[in-house]
Amino acid sequence: MDVSQYLDIFIDETKEHLQSLNQQLLILETEPENSETINEIFRAAHSLKGMAGTMGFKRMQRLTHDMENVFSEIRNGKMGVTAELVDVLFKGLDALEGYLSNIQASADEGTEDYEDIIEQLNNILNIGLGKEVKKEEAKGTVQAAGGTAAADTAGAAGNKYKELPLADYERNAIVKAQKMDIHAFGVTVYIQEYCILKAARAFLVFKALESMGDVIKSKPEVQDIEDEKFDLDFSVVLLTKDDIEKVKKTILNVSEIKEVYVEEISVSADEVPEEKGEAVHTEEVELRGNIQNKAVAQSSAKQQSSKPVVNRSVRVDIEKLDVLMNLVSELIIAKNGLVSMNISEKGTKSESSFNEQIEYLERVTTNLHESVMKVRMVPIESVLNRFPRMIRDLSKSLNKKMELYMTGEETELDRTVIDEIGDPLMHLLRNAADHGLESNEERLAKGKPEMGSIFLDAYQDGNNVVIEVRDDGAGINVEKVKKKAVEKGTITLEQAEVMSDKEVIDLLFRPSFSTAEIITDVSGRGVGLDVVKTKIEALGGDIEAKTKLGAGSNFIIRLPLTLAIIQALMVELGAEKYAIPLGSIQTIEDVLASDIKYVHSKEVINLRGNVIPLLRLNRILDVPGAKEDQENLIVVIISKGDRLAGLVVDNLIGQQEIVIKSIGKFINNNKIIGGATILGDGEVALILDVNTLV
Repeated sequence: MDVSQYLDIFIDETKEHLQSLNQQLLILETEPENSETINEIFRAAHSLKGMAGTMGFKRMQRLTHDMENVFSEIRNGKMGVTAELVDVLFKGLDALEGYLSNIQASADEGTEDYEDIIEQLNNILNIGLGKEVKKEEAKGTVQAAGGTAAADTAGAAGNKYKELPLADYERNAIVKAQKMDIHAFGVTVYIQEYCILKAARAFLVFKALESMGDVIKSKPEVQDIEDEKFDLDFSVVLLTKDDIEKVKKTILNVSEIKEVYVEEISVSADEVPEEKGEAVHTEEVELRGNIQNKAVAQSSAKQQSSKPVVNRSVRVDIEKLDVLMNLVSELIIAKNGLVSMNISEKGTKSESSFNEQIEYLERVTTNLHESVMKVRMVPIESVLNRFPRMIRDLSKSLNKKMELYMTGEETELDRTVIDEIGDPLMHLLRNAADHGLESNEERLAKGKPEMGSIFLDAYQDGNNVVIEVRDDGAGINVEKVKKKAVEKGTITLEQAEVMSDKEVIDLLFRPSFSTAEIITDVSGRGVGLDVVKTKIEALGGDIEAKTKLGAGSNFIIRLPLTLAIIQALMVELGAEKYAIPLGSIQTIEDVLASDIKYVHSKEVINLRGNVIPLLRLNRILDVPGAKEDQENLIVVIISKGDRLAGLVVDNLIGQQEIVIKSIGKFINNNKIIGGATILGDGEVALILDVNTLV
């Protein structure tokens, strides 16, 4: 059976189970007696173990099996939850995430066994169960897991394979196998009494055996085993080139197997009736071929499994798909209406019906776009879920008491943005924990609560999603930043004196700028903030920082809802057309040339009390044929956060829905151009990146 086809489903579901385990363990740490949480963790671990076993990931299966054992005993009330246990379980989760990332990269779990974690889990289990173990040992009923002591339970009937009745053709196959140095093993497998799905365990055993050779006999019959018409044991005869130890080990790798008996069996040639030479030869070739094919299949399966797996799936509500389906059918109706229209007819009737069809088509395509957007939208919760665990670990490693409060997890973002936003948010949270919050002693000395607070809020604002990362720590020391910037030569002393607080804080987003006295391995306030900014601006968003000394800092990220289709204002510069995203435009003004003033030799206008710098796009983009000396200027006022700028354009074409196309590496333009779009007449118009311009 080829399980590679289920790899994508396995990856998606494993991610969900690991996330669930992370969340439930955080709850368990604060509420050790919460039976609902314990049951939930046990179920998730049990599901993970079964999935890993089915996919053949033995190391992952073994680790989850040991974690499940611990929760089984906690659930039964035989041991309690301790801080040490929670720490080890979190290490186990990290190890499972390591296995998962290997599987995503190469469809293979890797070679790391994490023996130290397994040993810690078993030690905790043995200490926790110390009293029970001694009690049961006194009764003489305890057996080592997978050890030979289980023979007592099975009794003399352990080797049930000896009772298998072999037909002449089966005996003949064993004789031929012996001549070709292929072993014939009698195997009896005992399944644990508490196993829920006996047939599934038996299937995994058969799958493991068939990967090693040929199963020529089974009792009960295979069909009866599939239908669960058997007790807790079954026997088979296996022909394989592998030795007894390997066969035994392979079967014991399947979970919930209690004991395995394997013994080599031999059949004398005298016991088998003679057959014609040709038939014997054919059977011999076929047998050798079967065993060799198994080996080839195993090696080719290993080669195929090295293909990297990229998780690109989105789970979609069935109602959204129904809407999408209806809209596509409407689109087909609109197309049929246009096709069937008699273009050769003259007169207003024909023109009006044509216009009606075009309007209908426009409505349908707009709705279709919105519907497809909704299908691509994913709750931001899938990114935020991992942060409570991270803050918990940081609290321990930094020895600071802190709590993370999150709101707006249900806010939806485009899938492509969701994939990229995790790292910038993680960096901002690490900064808040390491350099935003003061130490426990400092907070108490300042009269603050000892427990520091970090807030992560997500909400929708028009066509944007806003994510804020706040803390109630010390805030950013503006004077310290100025001093550091002058020392590093980033700004001059004269510039520092006239800079506003906001301009000084913006220096933190410069490459390799840090105010940290000691750079820790967690973060440095400023270290990497340039990377955060670059990443967010690459997604079409922007970031700004606000702070109040002694009260805390606030980093505000604005992101577009979608990256594929946007509303834009089309403008002309000379003979060229450009698109400006509508979400960035505040107003469009008609400005007299005489109203333009100069500040530091730069052009500005005074618009309703705001001084706004002007950008002459024709000069920036080097567009020929622009009208420099006109009396009235068309100025498009754009914004980035609370900063404004005016773009001087030649003409306005109008608002249009445009599809963003990447221009790749064809134009090296210092990021002024954010992409391109194809207009209705086939002409290409470039899209201006407002963030870079401001």
